Amino acid sequence: MTTALAGVVELLERSLAYTRVALAGVTEASLSSPTPCRLWNLGELLGHMDDSLDTFTEAAGGTVALTSPPAAPPVVVLQQKACALLGLWSRERPDDVRVGVADLATDLLVATAALEVTVHGWDVGQATGVGAPIPEELARHLVPVAHQMVSDADRGVRFAAALPAGADATADEKLRAFLGRA
Repeated sequence: MTTALAGVVELLERSLAYTRVALAGVTEASLSSPTPCRLWNLGELLGHMDDSLDTFTEAAGGTVALTSPPAAPPVVVLQQKACALLGLWSRERPDDVRVGVADLATDLLVATAALEVTVHGWDVGQATGVGAPIPEELARHLVPVAHQMVSDADRGVRFAAALPAGADATADEKLRAFLGRA
């Protein structure tokens, strides 16, 4: 495994650990709770997370077929998929992954998985009321990934408009502001 890939797999591992804590607060009653993703309730967000984990797992094979997200799975299913995902990416993988018609460098894809898992972990924590700030070092590594992967074309579709972050904002605050989360 290359040094770059090992570094982003470690980043993914930290993002999964952070999100695991948020998922512990999910209850059947909380599935209809609103989330920072204004178009989704918690159950719909969990369905999206399930689809994302499947996609990033599929990417370990070198190709991703784009599909529609499933219904919300039980949290235990998300936890099992997260462990499987980490195990797959801990082994040697292709240098790039075909996503639809585009090729994406493997280390960028895994970093994107870490971003997706972390930010939606924060969303879950907000919906359940047990949220914690994104750990500063994790957020510091994810800020450049967000800037590389989220364009103006994504605003209003996949992400809200970026919010201002003060000069003294933490990396957690800068990351969430860039992704449109207050």
